[in-house]
Parts: sequence; C-alpha cells; structure tokens
Amino acid sequence: MTKTSRSHGARAAALTRDRIAEAAIELLDAHGESGLTFRALALTLKTGHGAIQWHVANKAELLTAATVGAVTRALDAPVEGMPPRAVIRTVALGVFDAIDAHPWLGSELFAVPWQPAMVQLWEQLGHPLDELGVPEESLFTAVSTLVGYIVGVASQNATNTHAVAGHRDRDDFLDAVADRWESLDPTAHPFVRRVAGRLRDHDDREEFLAGIDIILNGLPRSR
Repeated sequence: MTKTSRSHGARAAALTRDRIAEAAIELLDAHGESGLTFRALALTLKTGHGAIQWHVANKAELLTAATVGAVTRALDAPVEGMPPRAVIRTVALGVFDAIDAHPWLGSELFAVPWQPAMVQLWEQLGHPLDELGVPEESLFTAVSTLVGYIVGVASQNATNTHAVAGHRDRDDFLDAVADRWESLDPTAHPFVRRVAGRLRDHDDREEFLAGIDIILNGLPRSR
C-alpha cells in the first residue's frame, strides 16, 4: 500500500498544472469541449487519471486552467511605456488573436465571467481606461463594454472562420455572403445592399481595431 501511494505521488509530482493546461488546450483545439476528457488527457500525457486529478480535480477546473493559460499568453505582449490607447488596442488584439487560434475560448470566457482569465482581462483594461481619465462612475461600464465587444466580436470572427466558412477560402466565402446581401430586396434592405461590397475587401483585424477606436472615442472624460 505504501509503495502504491509513493508511486502515485511521484507520478503526480512529475506533472505540473501548467503542463496539464497545455495538453487541455491542445485537446480543445483539436476536438472542442466534448473532446476534453480525463481519459483523453491521460492518454495525451501518458499518465493516469489520479496523477492528473492530483493537480486538477474535475473538468470545470480543467477548462478554467486551459482558459487561463490561453488568455495569459494573449496578455503577455509588452505594454510598458505605451500610451493608454495603445495598451488597450494591444490587449484587445491579443485576445482577438487568441480566440481566433482557440475558437472555444470565447464561450469559456463568457460562460464563467468571474473566472481568473476574465478577471485578468478586466484588470488589463481597467488601468489604461483610468489613465485616460474616464470618471470613476463610468469605469465599470467602460470596461464592461470593451470586454463585451472584444470577446463577442472575436468569438463571432472565430465562428465565421472555423465553423461557418469551414474549409472554404476566406475570399470565396465573403464573396458568397456579399452576393447574397446584394441580391436582397433594395426597398427592404437598402443599407445592407450598400455596404455589401465592404465584405469583399475588409481586413478582420483592422475592422476590429476600428471598433475599439469608436468605443474609446465615445468615452466620457473627467480630465
């Protein structure tokens, strides 16, 4: 019995929570949330369930660890010395690219808004907004609006890229959508028909950052 306990403890110690999170990210990227199981994780890590559960108790903790790992990497870009607006744009683009690389990430951030990864994002956006002079009474709403925009738009972009478009070429996919918009009834949908051409030549990241600027330009200032 003693030998078994020592063996289990040594095997668990050989793992780390970070390594488990990395393996969980790989499984989520390849198979989605349904593919993240302790059995699959044990096979990936070439270890036993018990060794994994020594560090991570259940699937909810696995998802949290993977989400924190992906978001932490996204927020690692150096921002020291940057002006506040540049910091916000850098943080936003980091999250946008992370969700594009890991399409499951957006839904996980929204699913548990009080989790550490979301707290990280709020913290990273709150400081530069404060430096911009957003009044105290408006800071919560300002951060909330930015977080909703960043995660929401990035998630929609990832869905369009990975789920809706599938294996189709991006330009072909956008052409098809633009054609459909242009074929709409001109009386019922004059605006949508007018902007349909923008679908063909827009850059997703540039459009995303332009939206960030629209939000920032509309913020109240106390100084």
